[in-house]
Amino acid sequence: MKDNRRDFIKKTAIFTTTASLAGLMSTCTQSTYKDKSSGPEPGPYVKDGGIKFAFLNGPTSPKVPFAKQLAVNYAVSGVEWKKGLNPWDPEVIKATKAAWDKEGIKWYVVEGPPSLGTKTKLGLEGRDEEISNFITFMKNLKQYGDVDIICYNWMPVISWARTNKERPGRGGALMLEFDYEVMKPAPLTEYGEISKEHLWNTLEYFVKAVMPEAEKTGMRMSMHPDDPQVDVIQGISRIMNTVAGHERLLAMYPKPCNGITMCQANYMGMPDLVDIPGLVRKWGRDVINFVHFRNVKDLSGVKPSTHFTETFHDEGDIDMYEAMKAYIEIGFDGPMRPDHVPVMATEIEAGMRGGYTTLGNLFAIGYMRGLAEAVAKELSRS
Repeated sequence: MKDNRRDFIKKTAIFTTTASLAGLMSTCTQSTYKDKSSGPEPGPYVKDGGIKFAFLNGPTSPKVPFAKQLAVNYAVSGVEWKKGLNPWDPEVIKATKAAWDKEGIKWYVVEGPPSLGTKTKLGLEGRDEEISNFITFMKNLKQYGDVDIICYNWMPVISWARTNKERPGRGGALMLEFDYEVMKPAPLTEYGEISKEHLWNTLEYFVKAVMPEAEKTGMRMSMHPDDPQVDVIQGISRIMNTVAGHERLLAMYPKPCNGITMCQANYMGMPDLVDIPGLVRKWGRDVINFVHFRNVKDLSGVKPSTHFTETFHDEGDIDMYEAMKAYIEIGFDGPMRPDHVPVMATEIEAGMRGGYTTLGNLFAIGYMRGLAEAVAKELSRS
């Protein structure tokens, strides 16, 4: 593919000269992202520790009535597409916001933006148009949707992957499971083998084009880690599968607009993680824009984890109380949602599968709110 980076950057006038990657890493480590663990001084108890609890759903989801009853006042949502319109068109974004406003819930995060796809992530012909549409989408989300965060990933072709959606768990609940040995024999995709170097190049191209615009509009871009965090799936490498990889991304544009979705269970399986609370305190609220609060049980005994199952929030490898304590200590006041919950009774019989069913979310949000209240009251008294 012909690399037309210079033409694109000249056309959009959004590229600014930056220092070398090594220099940016130094800047990132020594100034912008260091010592971010200090949060607000202890004071009166604040409900939910100031965290904005959310569900991943759409305005017509069966979770919406529960969200309103449980005071889950924030939504992580895509757009409500309309025939004949693009997802980045103002009319689509206005309609989505209006649907959420009608429910009394603030649309806060877009997750998995529809205008960022394979062309951009693999550097294929047409990526400049795709990036241009993404920038339009981002600007319109801010102007017409009042959305603060876009959660995106760098997993081309194959997004998050599981090898079993029916692993029996506690009381017969159905858990999601990943076993790399099961997936290994899968054939290459139509794109063949994709190297880590190539993905780093395409990511840097995207960052240099988009982050200056995100900074101007006040949008916080929030990278989701690779899921699972293995090195390659069906010939396609993974680069957001280590803590060091995320810090390399942060160094490309060390500003608050370039941040992280703290999907705890993914970081738990990374080879260079010490512990979740320590990573939360290291990065702080200038880096962590958005949290996926979920738990996981490693079954492989190695790092990166090659075999794991996702669990109820109260039974995995992560100390969820200490994790919640770390978020509140750093003064995190952004959106946090449950993620990848087990399928529970009645929903099993109804044939539901996957990680986003209603009952598991209800258990999770109650558990999360209990943790937040306990931690916030403890810290307010210290």
